[in-house]
Amino acid sequence: MEVILFSTHCPRCEILAKKLNDNNIKFSENNDIDAMLAMGLTTAPALKVDDKIMGYLDAIKWLNKVKG
Repeated sequence: MEVILFSTHCPRCEILAKKLNDNNIKFSENNDIDAMLAMGLTTAPALKVDDKIMGYLDAIKWLNKVKG
């Protein structure tokens, strides 16, 4: 499973990073705003799991399912 956190280090970005760490999910972080815009992302954070991109609320829901 490849997990990428698209982050601007805003409070929500930090919460999502903490939840990923708390659940021992290995992830890389991408802070390149131009790359985010090129992907069509207009808000941060976003989480990419394999080929699926989720906004903040969907990412939180996904994390809640993953942890049990």
